[in-house]
Amino acid sequence: MNEFQEKKIKFAWPEPKRSYDVVIVGGGGHGLATAYYLAARHGITNVAVLERKYIGAGNSGRNTTIIRANYGIPEAVRFYQRSLELYKHLEAETDRWIMHKQKGLLNVAHTESALRTERARAEVNTAFGAKTEFVAPKEIKEICPQIDLTGGNVWPVLGGSYHPEAATARHDRAVWAFAEGAMKRGVHVHQRIEVRGLTMSGGRVTGVETSAGPIAAKAVVGAVGGHVTTLASMAGVRLPIRTHPLQAYVTNHYDLQFDVIASSPGLLFYMSQTARGEMLVGAEIDRQPSYSYGSTYHFLQHCSHRAITLFPFMRSLRILRQWTGVCDMSPDYSPIMGKTGVDGFLVTTGWGTWGFKAIPAGGEQMAQLIASGETPELIAPFGLDRFASDRMMADRGSAGTH
Repeated sequence: MNEFQEKKIKFAWPEPKRSYDVVIVGGGGHGLATAYYLAARHGITNVAVLERKYIGAGNSGRNTTIIRANYGIPEAVRFYQRSLELYKHLEAETDRWIMHKQKGLLNVAHTESALRTERARAEVNTAFGAKTEFVAPKEIKEICPQIDLTGGNVWPVLGGSYHPEAATARHDRAVWAFAEGAMKRGVHVHQRIEVRGLTMSGGRVTGVETSAGPIAAKAVVGAVGGHVTTLASMAGVRLPIRTHPLQAYVTNHYDLQFDVIASSPGLLFYMSQTARGEMLVGAEIDRQPSYSYGSTYHFLQHCSHRAITLFPFMRSLRILRQWTGVCDMSPDYSPIMGKTGVDGFLVTTGWGTWGFKAIPAGGEQMAQLIASGETPELIAPFGLDRFASDRMMADRGSAGTH
């Protein structure tokens, strides 16, 4: 038994009220974290989270569970470092075991250009609060003994960067930690209720039309992942978001301990080991925008080729299952958080392939915005208005982007 003796809390799933102070559309990590922090930090409990399927049915349950802060621009480093710190204490705060484990993340470089990128990453990270160091091939082999430094004589490993505070956590446990924490404080979490429209008056969003009838609200938050453009269009808001599928898979059990999260930004490939010993492997988003949740053999072929070239032990493993989520990608690969220009309607979107690691900080900052009416300094650079003012936050800080 782990140190967190799970307490069974019985929740009565209430009928939705006709009015709330805040309605959050989307029962994934970001929506539930926003609800949790509204209740826990600001005492705002007249809140409803509406999920058309079940809790964590979207990208929160279809990701690769990596937590890190080694991004490429100062604003992102500060934001994700805050999220990394919140994750460290989430188990103690919520009294829920989310299987959080610090592993460290190793980015390897195969070209001189990639080496310069990793050196710069280490400098930027260190300057803005995220521990990252440049490492040579010898150090890489010590951190990750299973790697083939010759890269199969195709992709030699010349060096890289190491981010020791990176971690993983169990995705469904993290989502339910926020859900239970919010419900315990009086928030209503409604599953199987679909939002079909937004109600407006005088140019302001005043509520939602749902499969369970109309619900009024002083503020509506869109936290629906890859489907955010559909919701925003109901308020007359056009978001610069394109939705792309993102695939991943796990293998059968690997007996030896793989103690690091390994990533090659150049090969657009990354992997780690789950608590059950499976090897979890992911790659870049599908290049064609789509809402498809279908998995493909093309992905398995190309991703597996990269995996067995850098990690020869993978040749002896078998693929158990694969899955797909749909990612909300912004033009500059950074999130969009906050006000939309339409009173009463806010969004947390543009999370692309990095949404899971941002859940605590995203929820905390959105809750502060809703409670105070003022955009917190930590997320101010990621406002929607940056596109109109030509203030891009360009950061391809993920192996899942291209």
